Amino acid sequence: MIKHIFTIFKWIIGVMVGAVVVLVASVIIDRGVGVNRLDPLTNTVISNGNNPAIRAYVARPSGEGPFPVVIMIHEWWGLKQEIIGKADALAQDGYVVIAPDVFRGNTTSWIPSAIWQVVSTPTAQVDGDLDAVMRWIQSQPEADEQRVAIMGFCFGGGTSIRYGVSTPSIKATVVFYGSVIQDPALLKNLNGPVLGIFGGADTMIPISEVQGFEQGLKEAGIPHEVTIYAGEPHAFVTSVEDIAKGGNQLKAWNQLRAFLQQTLYGQGYTRPTFVRNDTPSVTTSATWSSNRMLHQFICDLTVN
Repeated sequence: MIKHIFTIFKWIIGVMVGAVVVLVASVIIDRGVGVNRLDPLTNTVISNGNNPAIRAYVARPSGEGPFPVVIMIHEWWGLKQEIIGKADALAQDGYVVIAPDVFRGNTTSWIPSAIWQVVSTPTAQVDGDLDAVMRWIQSQPEADEQRVAIMGFCFGGGTSIRYGVSTPSIKATVVFYGSVIQDPALLKNLNGPVLGIFGGADTMIPISEVQGFEQGLKEAGIPHEVTIYAGEPHAFVTSVEDIAKGGNQLKAWNQLRAFLQQTLYGQGYTRPTFVRNDTPSVTTSATWSSNRMLHQFICDLTVN
């Protein structure tokens, strides 16, 4: 009996080790075959001192500047065509939009590779690369360094709020379903208003954390607008083609446009409010799932 149990145990261990080997190999292969994926997605190289140069996509509006600037941070997949499309769309509204590759050459559609990109990229490295982007903005005659917003999706949303609390020259911060900061002592360092967009059916970002984010902003005295879109999952704002179809994607996108217009082109943003579009009977913080694990152990790294 004991021998039989030991055999089963060894079989289980062997399967687990084999699965890990396969996943590691898949990441290595994916990164190997994807070395040129960024080539059609970037049009600018930004100097980064002694560090590797930063590749980025820059979308510019027509006409004469200087224009307000929006730094757009990608999801955990890396820089992809969906980000490029959204950067072009915002540029038509009169912004210089910079979408930097903060994973230094890596972009993927394979979840294990995406996880590896997040866990293997130090937050200090990301922040240093964003510092280089800020210096580049100062050197561009068509960019108004006094009107700079930072925004991002998922990984990029968490990165945006973290960078915003430590960078006074950021005048507005937008978080699309990213990990949040709830501590008022940190949030009070923001030098401008905050827009937060979240999904009511998001199993990665619990409603309780969104509420804590809103409460932290309120206690810190930061003008803010936080919206939970009922029934929407994580990462529900996708490509510009899907946004154009309407629904909550278009509503969220137009909310972003109005926020940036008021913040960077208007007389400033002073309205502190918390907009709720749903009232869930059970918050997602009570649900244990693989998505919740990813948020807790992977995505939360962006704000730490």
